[in-house]
Amino acid sequence: MKRVMYSGAGLLLIALAFLAFNTLSGLVFTDARLDLTEQKLYTISEGTETILDELEQPIELHFFYSDEATKELVALRNYARRVEETLRAYEREADGKLKLHVIDPEPFSEEEDRAAELGLQAVPLNQGGDNVYFGLAGTNAEGQTQSIPFFPLDQEEFLEYEISRLVQSLSSAQMPVVGVLSGLPITSGFDMRTQQATPPWMVLEDIRQLFHIESLKRDVDMIPASVSVLMLVHPKELPEQTLYAIDQFVMRGGKLLVFLDPYSEADPGMGIGPGEFGEAKSSDLEPLFQAWGVRMAPDQVVADASYAMSVGVGAERRPVRHPGWLNLPQRTMDVEDITTASLESLTMATAGFLEPLEDATTRFTPLIQSSSYAMPVEAGRFATLDNPEELLRDLEPTGERYTLAARIQGPAQSAYPDGIEGRKDGLKESASINVIAVADTDLLADRMWVQIQDFFGQRMPQPWADNGTFVVNALDNLSGTDALISVRSRGRFARPFVVVEELQRQAENRYREKEEVLQQRLAGTEAQLAELQGPDAEGAIELTAEQQTALQGYMQEKLRIRKELREVRYQLNADIEELGRMLKFFNIALVPLVLTLGVLLRWLWRRRRTG
Repeated sequence: MKRVMYSGAGLLLIALAFLAFNTLSGLVFTDARLDLTEQKLYTISEGTETILDELEQPIELHFFYSDEATKELVALRNYARRVEETLRAYEREADGKLKLHVIDPEPFSEEEDRAAELGLQAVPLNQGGDNVYFGLAGTNAEGQTQSIPFFPLDQEEFLEYEISRLVQSLSSAQMPVVGVLSGLPITSGFDMRTQQATPPWMVLEDIRQLFHIESLKRDVDMIPASVSVLMLVHPKELPEQTLYAIDQFVMRGGKLLVFLDPYSEADPGMGIGPGEFGEAKSSDLEPLFQAWGVRMAPDQVVADASYAMSVGVGAERRPVRHPGWLNLPQRTMDVEDITTASLESLTMATAGFLEPLEDATTRFTPLIQSSSYAMPVEAGRFATLDNPEELLRDLEPTGERYTLAARIQGPAQSAYPDGIEGRKDGLKESASINVIAVADTDLLADRMWVQIQDFFGQRMPQPWADNGTFVVNALDNLSGTDALISVRSRGRFARPFVVVEELQRQAENRYREKEEVLQQRLAGTEAQLAELQGPDAEGAIELTAEQQTALQGYMQEKLRIRKELREVRYQLNADIEELGRMLKFFNIALVPLVLTLGVLLRWLWRRRRTG
């Protein structure tokens, strides 16, 4: 047996068995997955399983994919296979409540007309007029339709979320209602520079996908009973009747998400002086917050040296760090609260800070905090600030971490226990309120978190921060639907090469150390040459033997150190290449080899047992 195994025929047999195993496994185990990614990115999440378990009516999914037209597009075909496999997994998990139809809409066919009717986007493939369909449409028993017009290849990390959102929107009889009362033009506006109307802010478009939005006027005297969550944005100088309506909404158990600001960059403002300008751009809910055991420090902006964002200054757009504009990493957020647990970064501009009152009956939970290298700055200073470096130079950290967003929960008193004029029958207290307060409004503005591209007439967002996700997570949580949050909060597919980055940092540190040594020795040698030449040396002179010896020694030293620098850079590339070769061996050779050996050992064991 051993002689056969080590012979040429035996090796050929092993190679054929290896190929047969890979071919057979690819055909038989098409749906089998072994997900070894850190955050199980290729496994259906518990949130999706919850959504599918709660389906009460059948849903049909129509996956339109131009298979015939994309034979030469390898990347698109690979992603299409990934989408179909994911949809098949949904179909299996739904236990008969979900039916998948895979359709190839050929040109001028009824299937192509059906795709257009369901709202799918046809993308031109070439100048000959060929189109590619790569989208999903769903219909429920009541005839309602939702669609994903096109699956962008660069947004694979959102695939499960988009599909789960579509399924959940079709399974619900109606969307939760978010009442929006805003002092900023988030629904639309007018740009004075371009003299054109501006579209709604992208955060509102994200909200609209999951909620029905009901706009409220600033003088509303009662929040409609249909509103599940009330969202206040920059509520400055609200009339008493509106404050009372908000108070009573919260006392009745309504959920509140409020964005305040000591200095709103997004507010056009009308003042001209620093004090007047700062006042015109601020907002607060002081009488309500006082009753609920919390306050926002008036006219105070948090400046943070650790998380200062880089901004362009002047006509040449010179990059400088702005301590009032913050790029907040994951470690600044509460990992135990579902609204912030899996966010990676948030951006804020001239944010204030919140703090609990001493006699509060409510529980104050910080969701987002500054670093300890921060201090409060007068809001009026930002009205005339030309160079953010001035703030950075004057920064004197207090050592305290300031709360930029918080959750307020628990029993609370009404801010109007005796009611208001004409309204004396209101609730005086609540057994439990649930409010999320954010001391910044600028995080909602498009420029702070998302880049928008025009994709064949559609606005395609490319988020570079998680501001929009934070807002939708907060609304999801306050509205009582958190199944989709766990899907949305999953990790990104683009994972950093941590080991490679560490190798680069180590080599660059060695490189800089060597460079500093070279510069120091160069300066010392030049000083020695100047001393040897004497104070009366003018123009070109002949070097003495001593000077020539010193110069020759310097040149040799310089060449030696430059050689060491090249060696450091070569070693960096060598370490990275060695790591790459090792990873390729594990991915390409070792895993298939282990599987093949496992099959052979099992075959030998069974053969020996039967013999």
